[in-house]
Amino acid sequence: MSRIGKMPIQIPGGVTVTLDGNSLTAKGPKGQLTVPFSEKMNVTIEDGAVNVRPAVEEREAGALWGLTRSLLFNAVTGVHKEWEKILEVRGVGYRAQVKGKDLDLNIGQSHPLIIPAPEGISFSVAQETIEGQSVPVITVRGISKQAVGDISADIRAKRPPEPYKGKGIRYRGEYVRRKAGKATG
Repeated sequence: MSRIGKMPIQIPGGVTVTLDGNSLTAKGPKGQLTVPFSEKMNVTIEDGAVNVRPAVEEREAGALWGLTRSLLFNAVTGVHKEWEKILEVRGVGYRAQVKGKDLDLNIGQSHPLIIPAPEGISFSVAQETIEGQSVPVITVRGISKQAVGDISADIRAKRPPEPYKGKGIRYRGEYVRRKAGKATG
C-alpha cells in the first residue's frame, strides 16, 4: 500500500477538475493544467476529492501509485495558489532585476545574463537584508511545480554558491558548507 497514493486530493473552492480518458484537467483562478497518467491507474472524482487507485495488481502499478497522486495534487494546488521558489543572490556587485518579463543577472561575468521567462512563469526581484548585507532576492512563480523547479535550477546553475566566501546564487534556506582558506605556513 502506498501511504501517499491512498490519500485523497481535496478539491479547493474555485477549482474544477475533469477526467478525460487518461488525463486530468484542473482549472482554477490561476490557470489550467492537464496531467496525463498511466492506464494502470484508476482515478475517480467523488465527494469533492480525487482518489487514485491502481487498476491492476502489478509491481509497476504500485510504483506509479504515489507518483500519480503527487502529480495530480501538484496540478490541483498549482491552479488554486501558485508554486514559488525563492533564490538569494550573494556576492559583492552581484545584481538581479526584471526587464519586461525576463530576468537580468549581473553575477561577475563580462556580460549580463538574460534569462527569458517561459510561458506560465513570472519573476520578481526585491532587496532584503540578510546577515547584515543587502541581497537581491529572486522569486520564481508559476502554476506548474515542475516548471518552477526547472527554471529555478537553471538560474542557480549560472553561478552556484562557492564554498570559500559563499558567493553565488542559492535557494532560500540552503546550507552552503564553508571551507577554510589557504593556511600560511
